[in-house]
Amino acid sequence: MSARIFIDGEVGTTGLQIRSRLENRNDIEIISLSEQNRKDASARRDMLNSVDLAILCLPDDAAREAVAMIENPHVKVIDASTAYRVDAGWAYGFAELNAGQRAKIAASKRVSNPGCYAVASISVLNPLVSAGLVPADLGVSINAISGYSGGGKQLIANFEDPASAGYTQAPYFVYGLGLAHKHVPEIQLHSGLAKRPLFVPSVGRFAQGMLVQVPLQLADLPAKPSAKDVHHVLAAHYAGSTFVKVAALDDSAKLTQLQAEDANGTNDLRLFVFANAEGDQAVVMALLDNLGKGASGSCVQNLNIMFGFDEAAGLS
Repeated sequence: MSARIFIDGEVGTTGLQIRSRLENRNDIEIISLSEQNRKDASARRDMLNSVDLAILCLPDDAAREAVAMIENPHVKVIDASTAYRVDAGWAYGFAELNAGQRAKIAASKRVSNPGCYAVASISVLNPLVSAGLVPADLGVSINAISGYSGGGKQLIANFEDPASAGYTQAPYFVYGLGLAHKHVPEIQLHSGLAKRPLFVPSVGRFAQGMLVQVPLQLADLPAKPSAKDVHHVLAAHYAGSTFVKVAALDDSAKLTQLQAEDANGTNDLRLFVFANAEGDQAVVMALLDNLGKGASGSCVQNLNIMFGFDEAAGLS
């Protein structure tokens, strides 16, 4: 079986990464519009309705417009924007979310690809909330740093091109200071939180890679869990997972630092539990490639699930 795929927005950062993961496969046929037809609404409409799967790598409004163009009931869609991530009519594309999520993705014709910060945060919080170690009404804080590629072409230019109007030599900066980052609703919903989490993102002077941190005051939690309890819940939740791995507590304890770029080029999402000597504080950290499991890798994984291909195809 060969699936005909159209990547709408294939010249953007995520689109290019998806294409590179798919173009050498013999079970995928990538269909593209010519340069002159990319902005031709009629040509796009025809293309969107003629393929087996449309992957949308577009801004939110453009993604909604593209979905509205699709009239062929057989066309499947993976949307990489924020537009449908909290829409109950779309399957959320984090296969490891819970025991039934992979089957939900496989059965769906509309899949919303997770955000990079979001999939990392949810991977930590959803199992802990589900198990009752973190109360749903807890005021959760999340701190994160990403490589600048996650901001798209303009932010890449700001870091790499001295001729860019926004060029910066800053090694690091914090943003989203209004505490209303677009990933927050997605994190809250799919983590099972009753309260909006406090999320503070930042960008470093490196192209790819991401670290997301969820601090836990263990002694203040109702269940008063230990770091071992936290680790046990995460390890049990992701047991047997190909792409989400939980480091052993002993291995984490030996680390003196964690580098945001250590998972680059993979579809891995690696979780670590760090605790203080007194055992009353812990930090759960998620390490991933923001363009891998945080974007294009996750998209390819969802495509594989939707068509019944080897889930790891194109992701090694």
